[in-house]
Amino acid sequence: MKKLLLILLLPLALFSQSFLISSIPIPKTYVQDLDPYECDETCLQEYIDKDMIFSFLAHANKKLANPEQDEVRVMNVSILNLGSNIISSKVRIALLLPYRKIGKYASSTTNAAFAYLITKSHSFELKSYKIESEDESVIRAALAQIEQDGFTYVIAPLTQIGAINIINLNSDMNIYLPTIHKQDILSDSQNIIFGAIDYKKQCELLVKEAISPLVIFSDESSTGKKLATIEEKEFIYTDVNTTIINENDEEVLVTQKVLNKENKVVQFYISRRTTNLESHLKENENIKKGSFIINTPIVKSGMIMSQLTLYDVNATNVLSTQVNYDPLLLSMTQYNDRKDMVVANSITQHNNVLTETNSLIGNDIVYDWINYTTTIGVDYFFNQLTNEDKEYNILLEDNQMQYNVELLQPSVSRFIKYTHIDRTIVAEELKEVRN
Repeated sequence: MKKLLLILLLPLALFSQSFLISSIPIPKTYVQDLDPYECDETCLQEYIDKDMIFSFLAHANKKLANPEQDEVRVMNVSILNLGSNIISSKVRIALLLPYRKIGKYASSTTNAAFAYLITKSHSFELKSYKIESEDESVIRAALAQIEQDGFTYVIAPLTQIGAINIINLNSDMNIYLPTIHKQDILSDSQNIIFGAIDYKKQCELLVKEAISPLVIFSDESSTGKKLATIEEKEFIYTDVNTTIINENDEEVLVTQKVLNKENKVVQFYISRRTTNLESHLKENENIKKGSFIINTPIVKSGMIMSQLTLYDVNATNVLSTQVNYDPLLLSMTQYNDRKDMVVANSITQHNNVLTETNSLIGNDIVYDWINYTTTIGVDYFFNQLTNEDKEYNILLEDNQMQYNVELLQPSVSRFIKYTHIDRTIVAEELKEVRN
């Protein structure tokens, strides 16, 4: 029986090696233009309408003025792995990956960078350098190897500890940190670009939609604690505009933070194992009709929202930062639980070609902000290396990428634009009811 089992498993053992990546480069396809006549925009559109893609591509060997036609060109160049007709120097970008620290992002950020580069009509080299830890000595050795290999542009999805260590090394290379915001770290380096979204800006917008009491649910992670601290401070201190006379006897409007004693904050830190919130929510008059802000991962957030309904808390609204901008929210929660929810989002610019190219390799840049900010970094480096137009119109200010923030509502089947409600009126009405 054992011999028979061994014989049956032998083919599986042989086939199990098929996942190994071949060192032979993937062949490129070139579409030659054999048409003696020129093809204008109307002609190109006719080829597209008739699904004559190769005839279209034969004439569309460079960037097109028509953005819709150029999108078709770029998408097909990516899907068909077409060779470049543009003679240019190779674009070379390195990835520094502390894979034990960032887990799945070691592969997904690599995929985001790869998906971007394959849509371009330039030869490129994208090389990953995996490191065991973020110790300064380990990062120093990796950067030395990257420099020795001739790379000067590096994407480094590090944690805050790794970012501090890489800043301390004062490297001359151009380094982009898609996971770190400059406000969270001290740096005056001109070679380091910070690409993370601004959680503080998101919290500031969300808190404006809140009424007292503000009930904050957070997990025990560093991100959860950081968000709770920002939200409490933003809520209990109110912006007050005052006019002062400056040295030139001119009136100047000054905004100051003033403590608002009427705004109350209640905080709950929820451990990973906690599944029942009855002790926090049931018949708790201190939180009735308040605003709830949730700084927990999507599964925990769904549990909290369902129990807000279960224990008749009558929340005025539920607020959340980027951590819950996730399509899973729509399937994991009941509409009644999320109908008064507002979610802040900084993934506001979209590129159909890059979205579809990422989707083809199982990657997400629509909802996953780290993959998105990685794509922004590659776009910035590509622009620096080739002088081609950027795909994303993201402002770089003081070495930090500046993302807009929009407020959304999770509706029945998708996220929709949120319409602002004057919470001061709501608060006054509630005060009258309570009195």
